[in-house]
Amino acid sequence: MTARSSIDPEQFLHEQLAQASPDLMRQMLTTFINALLSAQADTVCGAQYGARDEARTNRRNGYRHRELDTRVGTVDVAIPKLREGSFFPDWLLQRRRRAEAALTTVVATCYLLGVSTRRMDKLVQTLGITGLSKSQVSVMAQDLDEHVREFRSRRLTEGPYTFIAADALVLKVREGGRVVKVAALVATGVNAEGYREVLGLQVATGETGASWLAFFRDLVARGLDGVALVTSDAHAGLVEAIGATLPGAGWQRCRTHYAANLMATTPKSSWPWVKALLHSVYDQPDADAVHAQFDRVLDTLADKLPAVAEHLDAGRGDILAFTTFPKEVWRQIWSNNPNERLNREIRRRTDVVGIFPNREAIIRLVGAVLAEQHDEWAEQRRYLGLEVLTRCRTALHTTTEADPAPISA
Repeated sequence: MTARSSIDPEQFLHEQLAQASPDLMRQMLTTFINALLSAQADTVCGAQYGARDEARTNRRNGYRHRELDTRVGTVDVAIPKLREGSFFPDWLLQRRRRAEAALTTVVATCYLLGVSTRRMDKLVQTLGITGLSKSQVSVMAQDLDEHVREFRSRRLTEGPYTFIAADALVLKVREGGRVVKVAALVATGVNAEGYREVLGLQVATGETGASWLAFFRDLVARGLDGVALVTSDAHAGLVEAIGATLPGAGWQRCRTHYAANLMATTPKSSWPWVKALLHSVYDQPDADAVHAQFDRVLDTLADKLPAVAEHLDAGRGDILAFTTFPKEVWRQIWSNNPNERLNREIRRRTDVVGIFPNREAIIRLVGAVLAEQHDEWAEQRRYLGLEVLTRCRTALHTTTEADPAPISA
């Protein structure tokens, strides 16, 4: 049966045109979509909304609101809820952002595989995906997997990538009937035009030297070149992999990771003071001032906290590698972990899942998040100006000729 709309289209159009609202198209689109959803829900129920009909098979039970991104902006869509079962049109689901669709497929896969808990059951109902069938999940997953595969295997043609950052996130996955931890290896970089890019993603059994070596070899095979400096934590296998695959590149120890390592050596009551001293080193205006302040910090700590002073002195070359480059680069890149905000966004999505059903689900969700971030970076202003990049490459070339320094952990 065909549901009759309670809206007179001609009268509605005249009313909206008379108001001359700047949001006219968005309001009209919202009304049209909600009317369409209402008509589809009537079809599922077997009768019009509020009508008494012996052919009725279900009843309405309110609405759930969902934002839908369109060419005229984001519209608020009111999706009818049913007393029995669920109603969620496939065409609306496909319009969601890639990362949200990936999250939906991963959670739905967990649910359909029977690995969900009571929390997972409530979660999928909150997401409005209780009506997804296995076939629907499969179709969505295939489409997302193809996008992620193309993104992960693309040629890196925007080099040279002067600065790159590498990090690993530990995630949980079910394998062989038990829950194990795996490492998602991620690298980002600054291309020749000064824009940030997501360079690669791989899921490895652990954060080992072999896994990092394979990861960087894949990046080089896809076109990674011209790397001047890599920032990361001090994982021995990671540092060795950088030296083996990116000859001539310097290494900068990540400030965030190093602070965590230093905090473990520092008495808890003294950490605020030590942290302030460490920050005072990074806040200096030029390279000479940075090294002078570092010496003053060592002298200050030598008597009161000799173990902390020794830890700082041992890591001096690693944490001050950024001073080789122009000061415009310092606070933009090397004063913090370049991937810190990106990691938080990945965690925000993956924490919803908790335990992944397989490694493919990890690649699908994390890959979709990275692909979206990559697109956003391409639309933002340059991360580093072209003039600064040119000065960095010149400084690197001069330093390399004068005193080449090998990477060491």
